[in-house]
Formats: sequence, structure tokens, C-alpha cells
Amino acid sequence: MKQEIDTQAWIQAGFNELAINGVGGIRVEVLASRLGVTKGGFYRRFKDRRALLDAILDDWAHGRVVAVERLGERSKDEAPRERIRMVARVYTERVSVQGMAIELAIRQWARTDRAAAAACTRVDEARLRIGAQLYRDLGFGAAEARDRAIYFYSFLFGQSLLFLGIGPRKFARLTAAGTSLLMELPTGSRKTTHHGVPESTIGRMKQT
Repeated sequence: MKQEIDTQAWIQAGFNELAINGVGGIRVEVLASRLGVTKGGFYRRFKDRRALLDAILDDWAHGRVVAVERLGERSKDEAPRERIRMVARVYTERVSVQGMAIELAIRQWARTDRAAAAACTRVDEARLRIGAQLYRDLGFGAAEARDRAIYFYSFLFGQSLLFLGIGPRKFARLTAAGTSLLMELPTGSRKTTHHGVPESTIGRMKQT
């Protein structure tokens, strides 16, 4: 048996188990066995299993918030449309299989656990805040920018779960097409026909 491991190693072991077996798989004896240590080492780091679960949620939420804020900072010098395309590429081309498994497990966990739900809300609000700013920079009002950010967020994460067998090129084309649709002009700025249909929509219909 190893003498001692640090707190972060227990948290990472919890993430690994979460990705495979969900929150129910995170048990002290299981993690101790995976790490090759005794359960005593766990209780020197955490009061109980709930304390570990809370640490996992905090680590996950903090990491996701920092990641989206860094992405926003990294793209700030780009034109608004390119910034949105860049976000779309990051969230669809660089998907971590384990990271997505962990996110899905936490969202499932959040259905029955208040702390997990709060962690998801913390992450969602950070992502939507950055997304809404992108749409405000495109000229959308605050309310519609928030709506578009929700659509964009839902689209990107839906893409990561669907169409897994279509191949990277077609997947990239679908992502680009969806992103372009979500960058249409704000409602009040669209030129419409006498039927109230946006001219951009009519143009796409004529091309198909």
C-alpha cells in the first residue's frame, strides 16, 4: 500500500469513477482500492463521502467556469461572428470523451441532488453569460441575446451527443451551418417579405 496521497488524487479518482459508473460508483472503499491505499487515508482528507462529493462538484464547476472565461478572453480581439465560430469549434472539435461522460453524469446526478443542481446552474450561467455577450456584440438586444445564447448552448451540446457516426467533415459542416443560422440578424433588424418571412430565409429556400 502507498503511504499517502493528496486531496486532488482522491478527487480525480472520484471523477474517473463518476465517468464510468455515475455518482453511485463513488464509494470510499472503491476509490481506496483504485488508488492502492487504505480508507484511513481518505478520512484524513475528508470528513465523509459527502465531503468528497462536494469537493468533486466544486472542482468540476470551477474548472468549467474558468475554461469558458479563458475562451472568452482568448477570442476577445476577433470580430463577433468569428468569436462565435471559434466557440463552436472549441466545443465540438475538442470534445473530451471522459469530460462529456462526467458532465452527463453530473447532470443526471443533479436531478436528485441540490448541490449537483447548483453546480450545474453555476456552469450554465457562466456559459450563457459569455454567449449572451457574443450576441450583444452582434447587435442583439439583451433579451434576445440571452435567448440566442441558450439556443447556441443547447445546439453545441446536442451536437456532441448526436450524429457520432457521420464523420468529422460532415459533423463540422453541420456545426458551421447551425452556427450560421444562429447568427441571423436580430428580429427587429431583419428585412422581411410582405408575408413576414425573413428575406434570408427566402434566399436559402430558393437555393434548395
